[in-house]
Amino acid sequence: MNDQHGAGSEETQPIGAPLGPRPTWVPPSASSADYPPPGRTEPLPGSPAPDYLEVRPARPAGWMWPAIAALALVLGLAGGVAGSVVYNRTSDPSSGADGGGTGPGLTSTGVQTAAPLQAGRTSVAAVAQELLPSTVQISAEYDGEEGGATGSGFVIDSAGHVVTNNHVVEQAATDDGPIEIVDQDGNRYDATVVGRSPVYDLAVLYCDEAKEMKPAALGESLALHVGDPVVAIGSPLGLSSTVTAGIVSALQRPVTTGDSATESSYINAVQTDAAINPGNSGGPLVNLLGQVVGVNSAIATTGGTTGGDQAGNIGVGFAIPIEQVKITADQILRTGEARYPVIGAKVQTGQRDGSGAEIDEVIDDTPADEAGLEKGDVVVALEGQKVTDGIALIVSIRSHQPGETLTFTVLRDGDEKDFQVTLDAEVG
Repeated sequence: MNDQHGAGSEETQPIGAPLGPRPTWVPPSASSADYPPPGRTEPLPGSPAPDYLEVRPARPAGWMWPAIAALALVLGLAGGVAGSVVYNRTSDPSSGADGGGTGPGLTSTGVQTAAPLQAGRTSVAAVAQELLPSTVQISAEYDGEEGGATGSGFVIDSAGHVVTNNHVVEQAATDDGPIEIVDQDGNRYDATVVGRSPVYDLAVLYCDEAKEMKPAALGESLALHVGDPVVAIGSPLGLSSTVTAGIVSALQRPVTTGDSATESSYINAVQTDAAINPGNSGGPLVNLLGQVVGVNSAIATTGGTTGGDQAGNIGVGFAIPIEQVKITADQILRTGEARYPVIGAKVQTGQRDGSGAEIDEVIDDTPADEAGLEKGDVVVALEGQKVTDGIALIVSIRSHQPGETLTFTVLRDGDEKDFQVTLDAEVG
Protein backbone atom coordinates (compact mmCIF):
# COMPACT_ATOMS: atom_id res chain seq x y z
CA MET A 1 0.00 0.00 0.00
CA ASN A 2 1.24 3.53 -0.47
CA ASP A 3 1.49 6.39 1.98
CA GLN A 4 -1.86 8.09 2.06
CA HIS A 5 -4.77 8.90 4.28
CA GLY A 6 -8.12 10.47 3.80
CA ALA A 7 -10.72 12.58 5.42
CA GLY A 8 -14.20 12.72 6.77
CA SER A 9 -15.57 14.13 9.97
CA GLU A 10 -12.30 14.10 11.93
CA GLU A 11 -8.80 15.58 11.60
CA THR A 12 -5.12 14.79 11.54
CA GLN A 13 -2.44 17.16 12.78
CA PRO A 14 1.11 16.92 14.41
CA ILE A 15 2.01 16.85 18.29
CA GLY A 16 3.95 20.04 18.15
CA ALA A 17 1.30 20.12 15.64
CA PRO A 18 -1.09 17.18 16.83
CA LEU A 19 -1.79 13.50 15.57
CA GLY A 20 -4.40 10.73 16.16
CA PRO A 21 -6.76 7.64 15.66
CA ARG A 22 -8.91 6.41 12.87
CA PRO A 23 -12.55 7.38 12.70
CA THR A 24 -12.63 9.65 9.61
CA TRP A 25 -10.19 12.53 9.99
CA VAL A 26 -9.72 15.80 8.15
CA PRO A 27 -6.27 17.45 8.09
CA PRO A 28 -6.05 20.49 10.38
CA SER A 29 -5.59 22.79 7.47
CA ALA A 30 -8.67 21.59 5.61
CA SER A 31 -12.36 21.17 6.13
CA SER A 32 -14.38 18.05 5.45
CA ALA A 33 -15.89 19.80 2.45
CA ASP A 34 -12.46 19.86 0.82
CA TYR A 35 -12.36 16.09 0.66
CA PRO A 36 -13.94 13.50 -1.64
CA PRO A 37 -16.96 11.40 -0.71
CA PRO A 38 -16.65 7.75 0.37
CA GLY A 39 -15.67 5.24 -2.26
CA ARG A 40 -12.40 6.79 -3.40
CA THR A 41 -9.42 4.53 -3.71
CA GLU A 42 -6.21 4.43 -1.72
CA PRO A 43 -2.91 3.10 -3.08
CA LEU A 44 -1.45 0.04 -1.49
CA PRO A 45 2.31 0.07 -0.97
CA GLY A 46 3.98 0.49 -4.30
CA SER A 47 1.27 2.38 -6.18
CA PRO A 48 1.51 5.96 -7.38
CA ALA A 49 0.01 8.48 -4.96
CA PRO A 50 -3.46 9.82 -5.87
CA ASP A 51 -4.38 13.48 -5.71
CA TYR A 52 -6.73 12.96 -2.78
CA LEU A 53 -6.64 11.23 0.55
CA GLU A 54 -9.32 9.64 2.66
CA VAL A 55 -9.19 8.25 6.16
CA ARG A 56 -11.94 5.98 7.39
CA PRO A 57 -12.92 4.60 10.79
CA ALA A 58 -10.53 2.14 12.34
CA ARG A 59 -13.55 0.06 13.08
CA PRO A 60 -16.97 -0.11 11.49
CA ALA A 61 -19.90 1.31 13.42
CA GLY A 62 -18.67 -0.06 16.71
CA TRP A 63 -16.22 2.78 17.50
CA MET A 64 -18.53 5.48 18.83
CA TRP A 65 -17.44 9.00 19.78
CA PRO A 66 -19.39 11.45 21.99
CA ALA A 67 -18.32 14.30 19.72
CA ILE A 68 -16.65 14.88 16.40
CA ALA A 69 -13.00 14.07 16.96
CA ALA A 70 -9.96 15.39 15.20
CA LEU A 71 -6.73 13.50 14.80
CA ALA A 72 -3.72 15.72 15.33
CA LEU A 73 0.00 15.34 15.21
CA VAL A 74 1.50 16.50 18.44
CA LEU A 75 4.40 18.67 17.34
CA GLY A 76 4.28 22.07 19.01
CA LEU A 77 4.33 24.74 16.34
CA ALA A 78 4.90 28.19 17.75
CA GLY A 79 1.87 29.95 16.33
CA GLY A 80 1.83 27.60 13.36
CA VAL A 81 -0.14 24.78 11.82
CA ALA A 82 0.66 21.11 11.46
CA GLY A 83 3.90 20.16 9.77
CA SER A 84 3.87 18.00 6.68
CA VAL A 85 5.57 14.69 6.18
CA VAL A 86 7.03 14.94 2.69
CA TYR A 87 9.97 12.62 2.30
CA ASN A 88 13.32 14.29 1.90
CA ARG A 89 16.21 12.53 3.60
CA THR A 90 18.99 14.73 4.92
CA SER A 91 22.28 13.11 5.80
CA ASP A 92 24.39 14.24 8.70
CA PRO A 93 27.60 15.81 7.42
CA SER A 94 29.48 13.75 9.97
CA SER A 95 27.86 10.50 8.84
CA GLY A 96 29.79 7.35 9.52
CA ALA A 97 31.28 6.45 12.85
CA ASP A 98 30.10 9.69 14.48
CA GLY A 99 26.89 10.70 12.74
CA GLY A 100 25.58 7.35 11.59
CA GLY A 101 23.58 6.94 8.40
CA THR A 102 26.07 4.70 6.59
CA GLY A 103 27.57 2.82 9.48
CA PRO A 104 26.64 0.12 11.97
CA GLY A 105 23.00 -0.48 12.77
CA LEU A 106 21.15 0.17 15.97
CA THR A 107 22.33 -3.00 17.68
CA SER A 108 25.94 -1.81 17.44
CA THR A 109 25.49 1.66 18.91
CA GLY A 110 25.03 0.97 22.59
CA VAL A 111 21.29 0.35 22.84
CA GLN A 112 19.92 -0.52 26.29
CA THR A 113 17.12 -3.07 26.66
CA ALA A 114 17.37 -4.30 30.26
CA ALA A 115 14.59 -2.93 32.47
CA PRO A 116 16.13 -0.32 34.79
CA LEU A 117 13.39 -0.82 37.40
CA GLN A 118 12.41 -4.02 39.18
CA ALA A 119 8.88 -5.39 39.07
CA GLY A 120 7.09 -4.80 42.35
CA ARG A 121 9.24 -1.76 43.14
CA THR A 122 7.93 0.55 40.46
CA SER A 123 6.14 3.89 40.49
CA VAL A 124 5.53 6.83 38.18
CA ALA A 125 8.05 8.80 40.24
CA ALA A 126 10.69 6.11 39.70
CA VAL A 127 9.97 6.04 35.96
CA ALA A 128 10.27 9.84 35.77
CA GLN A 129 13.57 9.82 37.62
CA GLU A 130 14.90 7.16 35.25
CA LEU A 131 13.69 8.65 31.94
CA LEU A 132 13.89 12.42 32.34
CA PRO A 133 17.71 12.45 31.81
CA SER A 134 17.15 10.58 28.52
CA THR A 135 14.35 12.81 27.21
CA VAL A 136 14.99 16.06 25.33
CA GLN A 137 13.02 18.96 23.98
CA ILE A 138 13.52 19.61 20.27
CA SER A 139 13.43 23.05 18.68
CA ALA A 140 13.45 23.23 14.88
CA GLU A 141 13.11 25.83 12.17
CA TYR A 142 9.58 26.20 10.77
CA ASP A 143 8.44 28.60 8.05
CA GLY A 144 11.80 30.34 8.21
CA GLU A 145 11.56 30.93 11.95
CA GLU A 146 14.17 29.41 14.25
CA GLY A 147 12.46 27.37 16.91
CA GLY A 148 9.12 27.70 15.11
CA ALA A 149 8.43 24.01 15.74
CA THR A 150 8.92 22.32 19.07
CA GLY A 151 8.64 18.69 19.98
CA SER A 152 10.25 16.01 22.07
CA GLY A 153 12.68 13.14 21.63
CA PHE A 154 14.79 10.66 23.53
CA VAL A 155 18.35 9.37 23.41
CA ILE A 156 18.25 5.91 21.86
CA ASP A 157 21.88 4.81 22.15
CA SER A 158 25.31 5.82 23.45
CA ALA A 159 26.48 7.03 20.03
CA GLY A 160 24.68 10.38 20.13
CA HIS A 161 21.44 9.47 18.36
CA VAL A 162 18.05 10.89 19.28
CA VAL A 163 14.67 9.60 18.05
CA THR A 164 11.76 11.95 17.36
CA ASN A 165 8.83 12.29 14.96
CA ASN A 166 9.48 13.17 11.36
CA HIS A 167 6.87 15.93 11.49
CA VAL A 168 8.85 17.72 14.22
CA VAL A 169 11.91 18.26 12.01
CA GLU A 170 10.51 17.81 8.51
CA GLN A 171 10.60 21.43 7.45
CA ALA A 172 13.93 22.16 9.07
CA ALA A 173 15.42 19.17 7.27
CA THR A 174 13.92 20.25 3.96
CA ASP A 175 15.15 23.84 4.33
CA ASP A 176 18.45 22.89 5.95
CA GLY A 177 17.30 24.95 8.92
CA PRO A 178 18.68 24.77 12.47
CA ILE A 179 17.66 22.04 14.90
CA GLU A 180 18.50 22.05 18.61
CA ILE A 181 17.96 19.62 21.43
CA VAL A 182 17.49 20.83 24.99
CA ASP A 183 18.41 18.53 27.87
CA GLN A 184 16.82 18.25 31.30
CA ASP A 185 19.03 21.02 32.67
CA GLY A 186 18.14 23.45 29.89
CA ASN A 187 21.41 23.13 27.96
CA ARG A 188 20.95 23.58 24.21
CA TYR A 189 22.94 21.66 21.59
CA ASP A 190 22.94 21.65 17.80
CA ALA A 191 21.61 18.51 16.11
CA THR A 192 21.52 17.24 12.55
CA VAL A 193 19.20 14.82 10.76
CA VAL A 194 20.62 11.38 10.00
CA GLY A 195 17.50 10.18 8.22
CA ARG A 196 13.70 10.40 8.20
CA SER A 197 10.70 8.23 7.43
CA PRO A 198 7.46 10.07 6.59
CA VAL A 199 5.73 6.70 6.20
CA TYR A 200 6.28 5.83 9.85
CA ASP A 201 6.60 9.46 11.04
CA LEU A 202 10.03 8.84 12.56
CA ALA A 203 13.36 10.65 12.39
CA VAL A 204 16.82 10.01 13.81
CA LEU A 205 18.98 12.98 14.83
CA TYR A 206 22.65 13.13 15.73
CA CYS A 207 24.09 15.33 18.45
CA ASP A 208 27.66 14.93 19.66
CA GLU A 209 26.77 16.04 23.19
CA ALA A 210 24.05 13.37 23.37
CA LYS A 211 26.84 10.80 23.69
CA GLU A 212 27.14 11.97 27.28
CA MET A 213 23.42 11.55 27.97
CA LYS A 214 21.82 8.43 29.35
CA PRO A 215 20.23 6.21 26.67
CA ALA A 216 16.65 5.16 27.35
CA ALA A 217 16.02 1.44 27.75
CA LEU A 218 13.91 -0.01 24.92
CA GLY A 219 11.12 -2.44 25.79
CA GLU A 220 8.39 -4.22 23.84
CA SER A 221 4.94 -2.92 23.00
CA LEU A 222 3.98 -6.51 22.16
CA ALA A 223 4.19 -7.30 25.87
CA LEU A 224 1.58 -4.65 26.71
CA HIS A 225 -1.98 -5.42 27.73
CA VAL A 226 -4.97 -3.11 27.64
CA GLY A 227 -5.13 -1.53 31.09
CA ASP A 228 -1.37 -1.60 31.74
CA PRO A 229 -0.08 1.66 33.28
CA VAL A 230 2.16 3.83 31.08
CA VAL A 231 3.94 7.16 31.43
CA ALA A 232 4.33 9.84 28.73
CA ILE A 233 7.31 12.20 28.92
CA GLY A 234 8.02 15.27 26.81
CA SER A 235 7.56 19.00 26.37
CA PRO A 236 3.85 19.70 25.83
CA LEU A 237 3.14 23.34 24.98
CA GLY A 238 6.85 24.04 25.44
CA LEU A 239 6.83 22.89 29.07
CA SER A 240 9.99 20.77 29.16
CA SER A 241 10.42 17.65 31.29
CA THR A 242 6.68 17.13 31.74
CA VAL A 243 5.47 13.73 32.98
CA THR A 244 1.92 12.40 32.62
CA ALA A 245 0.52 8.97 33.44
CA GLY A 246 -2.34 6.79 32.27
CA ILE A 247 -3.08 3.34 30.93
CA VAL A 248 -2.93 1.50 27.63
CA SER A 249 -6.41 2.15 26.23
CA ALA A 250 -6.13 -0.03 23.12
CA LEU A 251 -3.54 -1.88 21.07
CA GLN A 252 -3.00 -2.13 17.31
CA ARG A 253 -5.21 0.87 16.66
CA PRO A 254 -4.96 1.80 12.95
CA VAL A 255 -4.17 5.52 12.67
CA THR A 256 -3.38 7.62 9.64
CA THR A 257 -2.14 11.20 9.58
CA GLY A 258 -1.01 13.80 7.09
CA ASP A 259 -2.48 16.40 4.77
CA SER A 260 -1.98 14.90 1.31
CA ALA A 261 -1.15 11.76 -0.59
CA THR A 262 2.56 12.38 -0.32
CA GLU A 263 2.46 13.52 3.30
CA SER A 264 0.62 10.73 5.07
CA SER A 265 1.78 8.15 7.54
CA TYR A 266 0.15 5.03 8.90
CA ILE A 267 0.57 3.83 12.45
CA ASN A 268 -0.55 0.58 14.06
CA ALA A 269 -0.69 2.56 17.26
CA VAL A 270 -0.67 2.03 21.00
CA GLN A 271 -3.59 4.11 22.29
CA THR A 272 -3.29 5.72 25.72
CA ASP A 273 -5.20 8.10 27.97
CA ALA A 274 -1.98 9.59 29.38
CA ALA A 275 -2.23 13.32 28.71
CA ILE A 276 -0.50 14.17 25.42
CA ASN A 277 -0.56 17.67 23.96
CA PRO A 278 1.14 19.70 21.21
CA GLY A 279 4.86 19.54 21.91
CA ASN A 280 4.79 15.90 23.11
CA SER A 281 5.56 14.63 19.59
CA GLY A 282 8.53 12.31 19.54
CA GLY A 283 8.69 11.79 23.30
CA PRO A 284 8.72 8.34 24.90
CA LEU A 285 5.77 6.33 26.12
CA VAL A 286 7.20 4.21 28.94
CA ASN A 287 6.10 1.17 30.96
CA LEU A 288 6.53 1.02 34.72
CA LEU A 289 9.76 -0.93 34.34
CA GLY A 290 11.26 2.19 32.79
CA GLN A 291 11.38 0.85 29.22
CA VAL A 292 10.23 2.83 26.18
CA VAL A 293 7.31 1.05 24.50
CA GLY A 294 6.34 3.72 21.97
CA VAL A 295 6.90 7.18 20.52
CA ASN A 296 4.09 9.64 21.25
CA SER A 297 2.89 10.97 17.93
CA ALA A 298 -0.77 11.90 17.77
CA ILE A 299 -3.88 12.90 19.66
CA ALA A 300 -7.58 12.89 18.96
CA THR A 301 -9.30 16.19 19.66
CA THR A 302 -12.89 17.39 19.73
CA GLY A 303 -12.21 19.97 17.06
CA GLY A 304 -9.72 20.46 14.27
CA THR A 305 -7.42 23.42 14.06
CA THR A 306 -6.56 25.41 10.99
CA GLY A 307 -4.51 28.28 12.38
CA GLY A 308 -2.42 29.12 15.39
CA ASP A 309 -4.77 27.52 17.91
CA GLN A 310 -4.20 23.84 18.58
CA ALA A 311 -6.69 21.57 20.25
CA GLY A 312 -5.46 19.76 23.32
CA ASN A 313 -5.70 16.41 25.02
CA ILE A 314 -9.02 14.65 25.55
CA GLY A 315 -7.53 11.40 26.78
CA VAL A 316 -7.04 9.77 23.39
CA GLY A 317 -3.38 9.68 22.38
CA PHE A 318 -1.38 7.45 20.06
CA ALA A 319 2.16 6.17 20.05
CA ILE A 320 4.23 4.40 17.40
CA PRO A 321 5.12 0.91 18.72
CA ILE A 322 8.76 0.59 19.74
CA GLU A 323 9.22 -2.46 17.51
CA GLN A 324 8.70 -0.27 14.43
CA VAL A 325 10.94 2.42 15.92
CA LYS A 326 13.79 -0.10 16.30
CA ILE A 327 13.42 -1.34 12.73
CA THR A 328 13.24 2.12 11.18
CA ALA A 329 16.06 3.56 13.28
CA ASP A 330 18.26 0.59 12.42
CA GLN A 331 17.61 1.07 8.69
CA ILE A 332 18.39 4.78 8.93
CA LEU A 333 21.61 4.22 10.88
CA ARG A 334 22.83 1.56 8.46
CA THR A 335 21.82 3.17 5.16
CA GLY A 336 20.68 6.73 5.86
CA GLU A 337 17.14 5.94 4.73
CA ALA A 338 14.13 3.86 5.72
CA ARG A 339 12.14 1.40 3.63
CA TYR A 340 8.55 0.29 3.84
CA PRO A 341 6.69 -2.67 2.28
CA VAL A 342 4.63 -2.30 -0.90
CA ILE A 343 2.53 -4.66 -3.04
CA GLY A 344 1.59 -2.44 -6.01
CA ALA A 345 -2.18 -1.98 -5.78
CA LYS A 346 -4.79 0.62 -4.89
CA VAL A 347 -7.50 -0.09 -2.36
CA GLN A 348 -10.80 1.61 -1.65
CA THR A 349 -11.10 3.33 1.71
CA GLY A 350 -14.72 4.44 1.54
CA GLN A 351 -16.52 1.36 2.88
CA ARG A 352 -17.53 1.47 6.52
CA ASP A 353 -19.35 -1.83 6.85
CA GLY A 354 -16.31 -3.83 7.93
CA SER A 355 -16.63 -6.16 4.93
CA GLY A 356 -12.98 -5.88 3.90
CA ALA A 357 -10.69 -3.89 1.61
CA GLU A 358 -11.71 -3.75 -2.04
CA ILE A 359 -8.85 -3.57 -4.55
CA ASP A 360 -9.53 -0.87 -7.11
CA GLU A 361 -6.41 -1.29 -9.26
CA VAL A 362 -3.47 -3.66 -9.59
CA ILE A 363 -0.30 -2.24 -11.14
CA ASP A 364 1.41 -4.38 -13.79
CA ASP A 365 4.60 -6.26 -12.86
CA THR A 366 4.19 -5.73 -9.12
CA PRO A 367 3.95 -8.28 -6.30
CA ALA A 368 0.15 -7.97 -6.30
CA ASP A 369 0.03 -8.61 -10.05
CA GLU A 370 2.45 -11.54 -9.89
CA ALA A 371 0.48 -13.11 -7.03
CA GLY A 372 -2.74 -13.00 -9.09
CA LEU A 373 -4.69 -10.30 -7.26
CA GLU A 374 -7.26 -8.53 -9.42
CA LYS A 375 -9.39 -5.39 -9.43
CA GLY A 376 -12.60 -6.06 -7.51
CA ASP A 377 -11.03 -8.54 -5.12
CA VAL A 378 -11.97 -7.89 -1.49
CA VAL A 379 -9.20 -8.64 1.00
CA VAL A 380 -10.91 -9.98 4.12
CA ALA A 381 -7.86 -11.22 6.04
CA LEU A 382 -4.07 -10.85 6.12
CA GLU A 383 -2.09 -13.66 7.70
CA GLY A 384 -5.34 -14.96 9.17
CA GLN A 385 -6.21 -11.64 10.85
CA LYS A 386 -9.48 -10.01 9.82
CA VAL A 387 -9.25 -6.92 7.60
CA THR A 388 -12.19 -4.53 7.98
CA ASP A 389 -11.37 -1.86 5.41
CA GLY A 390 -8.69 -0.29 3.23
CA ILE A 391 -6.93 1.64 5.98
CA ALA A 392 -6.77 -1.48 8.15
CA LEU A 393 -5.16 -3.37 5.26
CA ILE A 394 -2.56 -0.65 4.66
CA VAL A 395 -1.64 -0.51 8.34
CA SER A 396 -1.45 -4.32 8.52
CA ILE A 397 0.93 -4.46 5.56
CA ARG A 398 3.05 -1.67 7.04
CA SER A 399 3.53 -3.72 10.21
CA HIS A 400 5.53 -6.27 8.16
CA GLN A 401 8.86 -5.93 6.38
CA PRO A 402 9.93 -6.00 2.71
CA GLY A 403 10.80 -9.54 1.58
CA GLU A 404 8.19 -11.23 3.76
CA THR A 405 5.64 -13.44 2.00
CA LEU A 406 2.14 -12.92 3.39
CA THR A 407 -1.13 -14.76 2.89
CA PHE A 408 -3.92 -12.52 1.59
CA THR A 409 -7.39 -14.05 1.98
CA VAL A 410 -9.56 -12.65 -0.80
CA LEU A 411 -13.27 -12.80 -1.56
CA ARG A 412 -13.75 -13.21 -5.32
CA ASP A 413 -17.06 -14.06 -6.97
CA GLY A 414 -18.45 -15.22 -3.66
CA ASP A 415 -15.56 -17.57 -2.90
CA GLU A 416 -12.63 -17.09 -0.54
CA LYS A 417 -9.16 -17.73 -1.94
CA ASP A 418 -5.68 -17.38 -0.48
CA PHE A 419 -2.88 -15.62 -2.37
CA GLN A 420 0.78 -15.52 -1.41
CA VAL A 421 2.26 -12.04 -1.90
CA THR A 422 5.95 -11.24 -1.36
CA LEU A 423 6.35 -7.65 -0.20
CA ASP A 424 8.51 -5.31 -2.24
CA ALA A 425 10.12 -2.17 -0.82
CA GLU A 426 10.15 1.57 -1.36
CA VAL A 427 12.12 4.31 0.35
CA GLY A 428 10.15 6.63 2.56
